[in-house]
Amino acid sequence: MSKELFVINNVWMMVSIFLVFIMHLGFATLESGLARSKNTVNILFKNSMIPPLGLLAYALWGFSLMYPGADFAGSFFGFAGFGITLPEGGETSAYNAGYTFWTDFLFQGMFAATAATIVSGAVAERIKFSSFMVFSILFVGLCYPIVGMWKWGGGFLNTLATPFYDFAGSTIVHSVGGWGALAGILLLGPRIGKYVEGKVKPIPGHSIPLATIGVFILWLGWFGFNGGSVLSAEPGAVSRVLVMTSLAAAAGAVGACLVSNVLFKSNDLTMVLNGILAGLVGITAGADQMGVVDSVVIGGVAGGLVVLGVVFFDKLKLDDPVGALSVHLVCGLWGTLAVGLFGKLAGTQQLISQLIGIGAVAVFSFGFAFVVWYVLKVTMGIRVTEREEIEGLDIHEHKMHAYPDINAPGYEISMPEKEEVLVPQLPARAAVTA
Repeated sequence: MSKELFVINNVWMMVSIFLVFIMHLGFATLESGLARSKNTVNILFKNSMIPPLGLLAYALWGFSLMYPGADFAGSFFGFAGFGITLPEGGETSAYNAGYTFWTDFLFQGMFAATAATIVSGAVAERIKFSSFMVFSILFVGLCYPIVGMWKWGGGFLNTLATPFYDFAGSTIVHSVGGWGALAGILLLGPRIGKYVEGKVKPIPGHSIPLATIGVFILWLGWFGFNGGSVLSAEPGAVSRVLVMTSLAAAAGAVGACLVSNVLFKSNDLTMVLNGILAGLVGITAGADQMGVVDSVVIGGVAGGLVVLGVVFFDKLKLDDPVGALSVHLVCGLWGTLAVGLFGKLAGTQQLISQLIGIGAVAVFSFGFAFVVWYVLKVTMGIRVTEREEIEGLDIHEHKMHAYPDINAPGYEISMPEKEEVLVPQLPARAAVTA
């Protein structure tokens, strides 16, 4: 490989890192916008701590769990030791498809933190901050890298007769986060007032503009999420992935719009926003394998599924304030199955391998998350008190408001006394007649 190509590949991977990093801002704005204003600081705080804690855990042991080396090929578990160690050749040597070791670590680390961010929105508005942080460290540091090793680290899913395929993580990232979210919701219970006398009571978010901004930031970030997963700057492959990613997102928006119109007889913006994300999640498993029609179908179906998923989980009284289960779990599973149904890899054997991968990841991820949540519930507790939930987590967990009310006690503004200003009285206007 020429030095010029090495530099180009490395620069593209670093740009992808920047785009994946900005996705955390997208999650933060989306989740806070779809929650009530009294919990805004809490959600922003969680989303501000997940990347730092996740990156540290991934550096200390997670990366070595996910990429333990060739000695563990085909296995369920491997560990290369604590910390991150440079390969032979030093920090400027070519690594993987022609980029440095440091670049690879940071790209993978940004992916890792995303799994816990998915859980954040699903348990919003009633989770204890301290318990969520402990869960995030364990989930990002242990669960995600072990599952990732099964495919991307050369583990058993990658050595099946027909290898399981997940290009950028519909299952390995998104469904892992979805299974963790489901376990948390089951043990946490719904928000106060969400399900009353057998009926679903909508709890609208406080800022649809924030939520909209978040979705478009996420769409932008997905160009790095999927485009960087090519693992090189090869023009044809990267361009194809970016086009298929965008077409699926567009079709997801249309699919969600149509289905929500049929079900609710209204143009629900929140459903369209989640439809965009659904299309993005759905195409992530096979963005490099699909054609135009394939991508549109996958995205359109995902958009419809996300609306049906929201209705389905509400019927089960599984309270998910941002629709994370519908977007990341349901559409992550759909996107993974779609690899065996569409594109270059379509076929019975591939579909069977996709089902094996889905099943293995589901059992491990849900089981891991359920055990962690349960242990936290019986030790630290995972739910805030009724008073804290009603009054808002911002003031109780963080002692601050996202939007201070200048008329509320403690926010009075002292103004100097002013001389009375006399305003001249204007003569009354005559009535205006047509």
